[in-house]
Amino acid sequence: MSKFEVKLPKMGESVAEATITAWLKNVGDSVEMDEAVVEIATDKVDSEVPCEVEGKVVEILFEVDDVVKVGETIAIIETDEEVEEATVAANIVEEVEEVEVLEKEVQQLIEEPVIEKISSTGKFYSPLVRNIAKEEGISMDELESIVGTGKDDRVTKDDILNYIESGRKPVAEVQKVAEVKTPIQKIQKETVKVATPVSVNGEDEIIEMSRMGKLVAHHMVQSVQTSAHVQSFIEVDVTNIVKWRNRVKDDFFAREGQKITFTPIFMQAIAQAIKQYPMINISVDGDKIIKRKSINLGMAAALPDGNLIVPVIKNADMLNLVGMTKSVNDLAVRAKNNQLKPDEIQGGTYTVTNVGSFGSVFGTPIINQPQVAILALGAVRKVPAVIETPDGDFIGIRHKMFISHSYDHRVVNGALGGMFIKTVKEILESWDVKASH
Repeated sequence: MSKFEVKLPKMGESVAEATITAWLKNVGDSVEMDEAVVEIATDKVDSEVPCEVEGKVVEILFEVDDVVKVGETIAIIETDEEVEEATVAANIVEEVEEVEVLEKEVQQLIEEPVIEKISSTGKFYSPLVRNIAKEEGISMDELESIVGTGKDDRVTKDDILNYIESGRKPVAEVQKVAEVKTPIQKIQKETVKVATPVSVNGEDEIIEMSRMGKLVAHHMVQSVQTSAHVQSFIEVDVTNIVKWRNRVKDDFFAREGQKITFTPIFMQAIAQAIKQYPMINISVDGDKIIKRKSINLGMAAALPDGNLIVPVIKNADMLNLVGMTKSVNDLAVRAKNNQLKPDEIQGGTYTVTNVGSFGSVFGTPIINQPQVAILALGAVRKVPAVIETPDGDFIGIRHKMFISHSYDHRVVNGALGGMFIKTVKEILESWDVKASH
């Protein structure tokens, strides 16, 4: 018998570590190939780590709640000799690759100062500021000494350029500049930090927020503090879509093995509208706008604990209705079962949330940073409506819904925000009830 090391796998470029939340196998338990042995949580998603071999668990190296870095061994599996040889070979290759990477990193350290995106003190530095620092030979410690005038005391382009032009004054002199802040800025900063005390009596129950709940709360507050939220609303007549779905849903399921819902139809229409209005598909970095090439639609999905997660449909504009339906159904099911991979909730450029699934007519969703817009789908309702015909107007029953568009007014004006959802409305209302799609 020989031993196989189960390592924490790479889970996306921005994920460097994970927390052990539960062991699914104990020492002495048998494990099948591809069977999950442990549950982990990152700051983006919860998932499981499968075993690559068949064998028996002989050692567990980390406890629940321990934080593990990507690539670290978390458990030892006793297995066959042949597998061990393959594992040793794979480990040798991996170690060689790691050495090559380390050599490159050391060479870079010798050639230029290392400027981190987020410093040890928690300060964020934009790509532009980091590039200027590298070009000017400014170290991380020196960059930390610069007083930032941007949001949350961030160092802006002007801050670092002024620092360079002033001859890189010592920290003591630079700190004097920090005192030159307007009373309004000081009041705003103090106001944000002060929390209103909450009284608790003997009958109240205190519930600790879950890890995911804390993350969601932080992201929501950060989004509101970052973006100037503005909303536009529009009502859409989806009667043709309802009639078409009722007509084809049985045949669609028999042919594709998938249930056809309204969501993939709406997602496809939104992707088409984004192609017409690409400036909705952007992000903001300081005073720069990043125009995204890919249209990656985030789809807010409810988790069993009531929190929301946003899996992403990559290159949504390239999918036909069948492909969109399969993607929507697959992500929705795996989101509910906590089976999403970290890469599947990253890279979104625009988000859609279905508030209608909870019975809401419309909502005012909060933007999913660093995106600049989010669309909420309201409930589809039967309502009396005026129907215009060549022979005159009459009252009839129609299926209608509201769509709500929240967007960042710093970069998306009312015309663009309104025209975008007007285009979504036109695409949906032009649906051919007789077509096969």
